[in-house]
Amino acid sequence: MAKSNQTTLCYIERDGQYLMMHRVKKEHDINKDKWVGIGGHFEQDESPEECLLRETREETGLTLTDYRLRGVITFISDKWQTEYMFLYTATGYEGEIGDCNEGTLEWIDRTDVYDLPIWAGDRIFFRLLEWRQDFFSLKLRYVGEQLTEVMLDGQSISPENALGAAQLK
Repeated sequence: MAKSNQTTLCYIERDGQYLMMHRVKKEHDINKDKWVGIGGHFEQDESPEECLLRETREETGLTLTDYRLRGVITFISDKWQTEYMFLYTATGYEGEIGDCNEGTLEWIDRTDVYDLPIWAGDRIFFRLLEWRQDFFSLKLRYVGEQLTEVMLDGQSISPENALGAAQLK
């Protein structure tokens, strides 16, 4: 069965930091060498929350106890199928962080995430997580690794102005 084009991504928060994964362990990884959150593809018949909880357990060993759906992100690319990602933040969890077979897990100061090798669109949704408490919809189109289109809540924004626009909403 082909991988689902629906995914979850979660940023677990603690003391002004996000738990992030440096994707360095898989050879053929679209996120190779980038820093991302925790998450992955839906399995058959899973809800977004079931996928979130399973992926968090598999990748970190943690069980989330307090989490919130913050937005839906539509990724379009010339290199892979369109992906619909349910973006979460979490502030409550139980357990101890274990080894991850997909990358190295590390707590990163929220202010430092912009200095890491991350996707251009990730910079936009990090700003949205900082500046907005309400739910948002973000559409990101890539040609290769170049961000070419941004739509926030149905409104087109130039990729060059997207960080500022995310703060104004």
